Amino acid sequence: MANPPLQPVRGTRDLIGEDFRAHHHVISAARRIMALYGYEEWATPIFESTGVFARSLGETSDVVSKEMYSFEDRGGDSITLRPENTAGICRALVSNGLTQSNLPRKVFYAGPMFRYERPQKGRYRQFHQIGAEVLGAAEPLADAEVIAAGWHILQDLGISDGVVLEINTLGDAESRDAYRAALVAHFTAHQEGLSADSRVRLEKNPMRILDSKDEGDRRIVATAPTIQPFLTEKAAAFFEAVLNHLATFGVPVRKNPRIVRGLDYYSHTAFEFVTDRLGAQGTVMAGGRYDGLVEEMGGPATPCVGWAAGVERLAMLLAATPPAPRPVAVIPVGEAQEAAALGLLQDLRRAGVVAEIAYKGNLKRRMERANKLSARAALILGEDELAQGSVQLRDLDAGSQEIIPLAEAVSRLTA
Repeated sequence: MANPPLQPVRGTRDLIGEDFRAHHHVISAARRIMALYGYEEWATPIFESTGVFARSLGETSDVVSKEMYSFEDRGGDSITLRPENTAGICRALVSNGLTQSNLPRKVFYAGPMFRYERPQKGRYRQFHQIGAEVLGAAEPLADAEVIAAGWHILQDLGISDGVVLEINTLGDAESRDAYRAALVAHFTAHQEGLSADSRVRLEKNPMRILDSKDEGDRRIVATAPTIQPFLTEKAAAFFEAVLNHLATFGVPVRKNPRIVRGLDYYSHTAFEFVTDRLGAQGTVMAGGRYDGLVEEMGGPATPCVGWAAGVERLAMLLAATPPAPRPVAVIPVGEAQEAAALGLLQDLRRAGVVAEIAYKGNLKRRMERANKLSARAALILGEDELAQGSVQLRDLDAGSQEIIPLAEAVSRLTA
C-alpha cells in the first residue's frame, strides 16, 4: 500500500507561483523604499536564547506563555524560534558592540517568524514580517519618519486606500506611573468581571488588560480611563510634535486612546495601520517607541522606535499579483543547431532577457512548450538559418515572423 502524500504542518504553507510572486513583491517594494530613507538591512538568526524574547515580550504576555516555539537543544540550552524580530535586532546591536558607535542606526529586516496560534485568514504559525527600527534616536522626528516610511510602502504597493493610521501616546515614565495607578483602581473595582488571565495581569502588569480579547474584559476596558489626562507637559509636547511632523509628511492620522503597549520600556508613540478589508484581524502594520529594550538586552539606555508588518497580510491587500516575467523561447530545429541555440540562449540571459529552451522535442512540441510558458517571442534556429547566419523571430503576441541576422537577435529583444 502506497504511503499517503505528506502535507505541510498545520499553520504553514508553501509559497509557489502567484503566492510567491506576491510575497516577493511586498518585500522587494519595502526593501527599495526603506533604502530611500537610509535604512540598512540586517539579518539575525531565526532562533535565539529564550531569554531574548521573555525579556522583550514579558513573561505574562500571551506570546511568551502560550505561543512561542521553545525547546531545549542538545546542549541543554532553552532555544526559541523568533516570534518577532525587534528583540533580535536589539540583541544584535548589543552583541556586536554597536551601542556606542554611529548612532542612530536605521535598520530594515525581512524574514520568517513563528507563533503557535490558531491559524486564520492571513495568520500562520510560520509567517513573515518586514520591519524597521531606528536605534539610538530620542527625537519625535524619528517616530514620525519611520511611520512615514511605512505609509510610503503602503502607497507604493497600491494598498493605502482604506488603511488608516491610528496613533496614541504612552507618555513618559511619570505619565505611565500615574496612569497605571488609575487603571489599577478601575480594574480592581471590576475585578469580579475580569477573566482569569486579566486578574493575573492586574497583579503584574495592568496595562496588558487593555489588550485583552476576552469579551467580558472588553466591556470593562471600554469604561477604563485613557492616558491623556495623566500626561506630563513634556510628554504631551512630544506627542504633539510627532503629530505635526506626520502632517508635514502627508500621513493622515486618527487618534485612538486604546492603543497601548504593556511593558515598562515602551514609551510615547504607539501606532497601528488598520483596515476593514481583512475582517476582524485588521492590523497590517504596528509599532511604537521602546526606549528601554536595548537596556533589557544588557546594553546602555538607548532610545528606539520602529514597526513590523505581516507580509502575508500586505500581500492579501494587493489588487493583483505581479505577473511572472514572459520569456523568449529559443528553439533549435535539430541537434546540429543546438550548440548555436545554447550560445544564443546565454547571450540573451547575459543581456537581461528571460530566456528558456525546451530540453527535448520537435519544433511542434517546443512551440507548445513556449505557449505554455506564455513566451512573448520565439527564436527558431533551423539548418538554413544557421547556414546564413540568421534566425527566425516570431512575435507570439502579434503572430508575425521575420528572418533577422543572428547577431541582431539580442538587440532586437532588448530594445
